[in-house]
Amino acid sequence: CIAVGALGKENVRVLLMPSPFTPNSSVEDAKHLAENLGVEYSVLPIIEAYNAMVGTLQPVIGGTEFDATEENIQTRIRTTMLMALQNKTGYMLLNSSNKSENALGWCTLYGDTAGAISITGDVYKSEIYDLARYINRESEVIPENILNKEPSSELYAGQKDSDLLPPYEVVDAILYRMIERGQHREEIINAGFDAEVVHKIHKMVMRNEKKRFQFCPMLRLSSCTLGCDRVLPLTNKYGD
Repeated sequence: CIAVGALGKENVRVLLMPSPFTPNSSVEDAKHLAENLGVEYSVLPIIEAYNAMVGTLQPVIGGTEFDATEENIQTRIRTTMLMALQNKTGYMLLNSSNKSENALGWCTLYGDTAGAISITGDVYKSEIYDLARYINRESEVIPENILNKEPSSELYAGQKDSDLLPPYEVVDAILYRMIERGQHREEIINAGFDAEVVHKIHKMVMRNEKKRFQFCPMLRLSSCTLGCDRVLPLTNKYGD
């Protein structure tokens, strides 16, 4: 939506790349959005590419349980296809990640961390929803199904972000205190947040600097942009 507003619909092209775990409803929602915007789009399933990649890796990963390995393969296949389209057409790949995912490390190196620039990388996930509702203030550009469904990467059957974290309003409030306000975990807990959740989020933030170090350039929109105003050594033992 932002790209269309800035560049015009004739200059925006999108790929819809369902995997074996993508619900049909998500594909239809994405098509509906693309049609509302009037942008050119193509539906290119990655099922065959995913199965081929996993099959090729069987000699080294065969017999192991499904985990982040198979999840990340999907994301990296999608990025390969997007970069191929960029190379062939001269388009620029626009990263679509956000500050919450970047802070927590809920992003895949050489997958959804790629792009020429990120215009939402300094915007928290809950703020993305606020922005979407603002875009819909006069008419339904973004289908309500997209706004109402539970956040999910759809990288395995039935996956929901809430399986591992509380609602993003809570997550983002904790992250804001950690990042923008520089508060210690004990300060955040004393403000009324669940201690276990605070420690879990802090651990996720601290262990994923390597991903932020390799993230694409982003527009600076806040007082403390990850990778710009908040940079940590790649190796550290910071517990406090």
